[in-house]
Amino acid sequence: MFWVNGASQASVDPSDRGLAYGDGLFATMRTGAEGILFFNAHHARLTAGAARLGFQWQMSEALQQQLHALAIEYPHHCIKLIVSRGVGGRGYTPPETVNPTEIVSVHAIPSHYAKWQQAGICLKTSSIRLGLQPLLAGMKHLNRLEQVLIKSHPLPQGFDDWLVNDIEDNVIESSMANVFFIKGNRVITPSLALCGVAGVMREQVMIALLEQNMNIECLPVGAERLIEFDSAFITNSVLGIVDVLAIDSLKFSRAPITAQLRQTLSLTL
Repeated sequence: MFWVNGASQASVDPSDRGLAYGDGLFATMRTGAEGILFFNAHHARLTAGAARLGFQWQMSEALQQQLHALAIEYPHHCIKLIVSRGVGGRGYTPPETVNPTEIVSVHAIPSHYAKWQQAGICLKTSSIRLGLQPLLAGMKHLNRLEQVLIKSHPLPQGFDDWLVNDIEDNVIESSMANVFFIKGNRVITPSLALCGVAGVMREQVMIALLEQNMNIECLPVGAERLIEFDSAFITNSVLGIVDVLAIDSLKFSRAPITAQLRQTLSLTL
């Protein structure tokens, strides 16, 4: 099910800059019994991301009502919202007048996510590394070719997702989620100052940890440091929080904090 600028099954203009250049952003939002989880955080990130790309976008009341109605109609689903700069010319230069394109779609939550929450997962380090671009770092923009290349490689047997480093061999994220590491009473998540996606769930987990008086730090994490940590977990807005049991041949123990966080943030699938 797709809607373009509020119209069901409408088409996207072939000259849309989201299609031509990946000139836009997107959010994947999980729905619950009462609507979209952490809606205000998703809204704020999209608005800030558009400003960083250099175009103004404010979610209309009509779009908010549509998203809320879809969330009520389709609880325990995923709503994807794409916002592009809209129609533009052939060249890279952005048009002076911007009319953003909004594309809404509804999807089932992958069935294996519940199993992942219960059983945990294993990550394999990808041979593909992320480039560094601080102007885009943290943003969930439409240029996701690095992730497409990463996902195009089949995972070895026994692994569930890729762990991705940057070109300087710092751990950044999994192919689709943010990553956290635990050592004693310290929780560390990689710095995303130069690349990577700063997910809404990452932000919510950090807030929840601070509210529990936990020590949470955003730091560069070199790949050689993985051996230092006791536990690890990944987060995104659809799968919630999932324990990492292994990275390559390195094993991790489950941390009680992950079950607590799933309960605190109502993330259990």
